[in-house]
Amino acid sequence: MSSRLSPAPVRAAHVRLSGVHLSFGGRPVLSGVDLVAAAGERVALVGENGRGKTTLLRVLAGELAPDQGEVHRSGSVGVADQQIPLGATDTVGALIDLELAEVRGALARLEAATEAIGAGRPGADDFFAAALADAEVLDAWDADRRVEVSLAALNAVDDRDRPLGTLSVGQRHRVRLACLLGAGHPVLLLDEPTNHLDAAGLEHLTERLRAHPGVVVLVSHDRALLADVATTVVDLDPSSDDRPRVYGGGYAAYVEARRAERARWEASYAEQIAERQRLADDLSAARNRLRDNWRPPKGTGRHVRATRAPGLVRAVHRRQEDLAEHVVAVPPPPVRFVMPELPERRGATLLRAAGVTVAGRLTSPVDLVLESGDRLVITGPNGAGKSTLLTVLAGELEPETGTVTRSRSARIGRLAQESDLPARRTATELYDEQLARAGTSGPGLGELGLLGGYDRRRPVAQLSVGARRRLDLALVLARRPHVVLLDEPTNHLSATLVDELTAALGTTPAAVVIATHDRQLSRDTQSWPRLAL
Repeated sequence: MSSRLSPAPVRAAHVRLSGVHLSFGGRPVLSGVDLVAAAGERVALVGENGRGKTTLLRVLAGELAPDQGEVHRSGSVGVADQQIPLGATDTVGALIDLELAEVRGALARLEAATEAIGAGRPGADDFFAAALADAEVLDAWDADRRVEVSLAALNAVDDRDRPLGTLSVGQRHRVRLACLLGAGHPVLLLDEPTNHLDAAGLEHLTERLRAHPGVVVLVSHDRALLADVATTVVDLDPSSDDRPRVYGGGYAAYVEARRAERARWEASYAEQIAERQRLADDLSAARNRLRDNWRPPKGTGRHVRATRAPGLVRAVHRRQEDLAEHVVAVPPPPVRFVMPELPERRGATLLRAAGVTVAGRLTSPVDLVLESGDRLVITGPNGAGKSTLLTVLAGELEPETGTVTRSRSARIGRLAQESDLPARRTATELYDEQLARAGTSGPGLGELGLLGGYDRRRPVAQLSVGARRRLDLALVLARRPHVVLLDEPTNHLSATLVDELTAALGTTPAAVVIATHDRQLSRDTQSWPRLAL
């Protein structure tokens, strides 16, 4: 029995948000977001951790429905978020097939349409035209080759039979990113795509995003990537009218415009405060005149009282109304990171590594010596052993060969790329316990400028990835370490916090070791000694 085939709609890249509002538990997360992006535009979502960047990506992907507003998408959507959609027993090939499902479907529809034409089925010509257009939009015939190219460029595992459970977190994310870069989706939504990429991977990602013919919307802490690819910036941080801002002209233009707008906002705030004080002074003066004229010495000025009092009363009421209506839009002071005072021990060797290797993970022997105030940047491609070396230095992994000697009284703090915090505990509880365990004193969690009061009281399971990263950093600093080991410290942190953290690390008396692929952080620490693995 034959049936008429309905052509699938031709897809063109386009996204539009209009007046999007979204709250969680009564707490506003997105307020009045407007955005229009067409093919060829690359949109960066910026803002402090917890401002709703990842939430906005989920709204664009159709995973979350806004409380108010409209969301329109045109074209298939590829999403690289912070969760891998398959389990540990699934294979690399299964992940590739999942991410290329749209491509496989387009080719299958084209094959079916070709057969329908051969069979002379009604509507076959229209069905074939639509299927061909879909396949052409995705450039479906070349998708697998593009994936293979990206797998190689990102240093990702290409063995399709390899179980995902045998891969590191970084390896799994690189496989998925390679699939999305090759799939040809008209709309790409990327959440922190530079995490787990080395210099070669970053270069390939930048090249592919700049060449992408559709719409790209990305969240990234990598300021160099934003400067290289973004054509539009959506700033979710607070503004004078409490609405997000959209800036054209790229990332550099956004930085300058944001700085100028902040200056205007603060000047306007100062003017409003002065005007409010003037109104308050006028109200006080009017009240004084009313009191003086309403209650003169007995036997004098009764006519004056009778004629002037109503006018003074009206003046007082006008001043009161002006004062009540003169609401000051207070620019919330930016949350600034405050590095606690870390200890120093001049003239003593805090940590020494000699001939350290770990089989299959750190193959070239490493020698280093750290004293108070020392600085070191560890570089190298993925798989060179940077994270492994930091784990060995922290005493959390024994070396295969060589020795690591640590001063008995030296405290060492390591910020790992991934953490496993107790899901039900609050940030404040964990921080206070860390202080007590280390036997140290210092600023409370709120004084560090890393987490707002709302996040400090919430269970870890309810925190965003960025907020958990900030908590990880706070827990490291709570130990008041003599040696600070930071593995990709910019991952999931806002550009502002990264700048503040970088400045603080440059002046702390503790020894600091950083392993990073972040190009801007590498530029900011270019005067530090390097250890290339």
